[in-house]
Amino acid sequence: MTTTTFFIPAVNVMGAGCLKDAMAAIQGYGFRHALIVTDKVLDQIGVAGQIQALLNERDIQSTIFAGAKPNPTIANVEAGLAVLQEKQCDFVISLGGGSPHDCAKGIALVATNGGQIADYEGVDRSKKPQLPLIAINTTAGTASEMTRFCIITDEARHVKMAIVDRNVTPLLSVNDPDLMIAKPKGLTAATGMDALTHAIEAYVSTAATPITDACALKAVSLISQYLRTAVENGKNLEAREQMAYAEFLAGMAFNNASLGYVHAMAHQLGGVYDLPHGVCNALLLPHVEAFNVQTSAARLADVASAMGVNTQGLTAEAAAKACLVAIRKLAADIGIPATLTELGVKREDIPLLARNALKDACGLTNPRQASQAEIESIFEGAM
Repeated sequence: MTTTTFFIPAVNVMGAGCLKDAMAAIQGYGFRHALIVTDKVLDQIGVAGQIQALLNERDIQSTIFAGAKPNPTIANVEAGLAVLQEKQCDFVISLGGGSPHDCAKGIALVATNGGQIADYEGVDRSKKPQLPLIAINTTAGTASEMTRFCIITDEARHVKMAIVDRNVTPLLSVNDPDLMIAKPKGLTAATGMDALTHAIEAYVSTAATPITDACALKAVSLISQYLRTAVENGKNLEAREQMAYAEFLAGMAFNNASLGYVHAMAHQLGGVYDLPHGVCNALLLPHVEAFNVQTSAARLADVASAMGVNTQGLTAEAAAKACLVAIRKLAADIGIPATLTELGVKREDIPLLARNALKDACGLTNPRQASQAEIESIFEGAM
């Protein structure tokens, strides 16, 4: 028997209109000055200002740092940390999707532990809890608002660092679908496929448990049912709300069962080409799971059923292959590119991408371990 630990924020506020409840909770903590970490778009369209106004109503001061890039970098973390220290902020609010959340985690972790964010690459490298972090989510995909994962790009090495640390788990997560209504189709599609990847990789992971299995399969079911609608009609509040639940469930799954080669490989594409993480995951997912069929056919058959595929009378292998077809169809239906070539990936970079993917912590729990040549072959197949 092995022991497991289940990580999740202490408080998670969910549902349409829940932002007001979250503000009351923030006031209850007694914080005085927030660093609001967000991106330029959310700042420019006034969402960061909306949060600032709600805090002001409760006599909580705040400073906006809108320097989180789509793939946040070490430089982004250092710039935000300088603002936090200058303004003497006593807590951090991340506002947005995975990028602001990850950037904020990096800032909050270094604020209390010192050193540089690169010092914490790997698993549980920090000694102290981060500065308190409130994560307000605006996309249904990354689940970074509730996980112990923090992904920061080291621009000098062209590598996405995976920081997996219990101390970067937010204190409070907020998922209000009202904040997700305005998201464009492309972002909705990419983040939705990111959530699907989280659920599937967690379900076939060597660290899966009955708890993570239940979360993963329910997430797959909800995504299969609601993602197309959320992409097609972004104002459909039911679809937005169900996708928010789905991405959170997928987060609960992978936060505890971890991930696999899809993420290990996608991180390298982001590090080298600065590509959208969710699109990379969506493209690689059927190729990696085809590699995993040899060890995980029965589990992928379960995923097929959760996606609505009729697997009655099929062997595990046949049902697993039907799962791959269903993944590809969903991705195609919502406009995800079909090949890495379309994204500008170059064949001559594949050996480097594969070499770095094998160093990524996410690959440790992939159900079938791969050689350098096998990872290269998966990349080639996705070209």
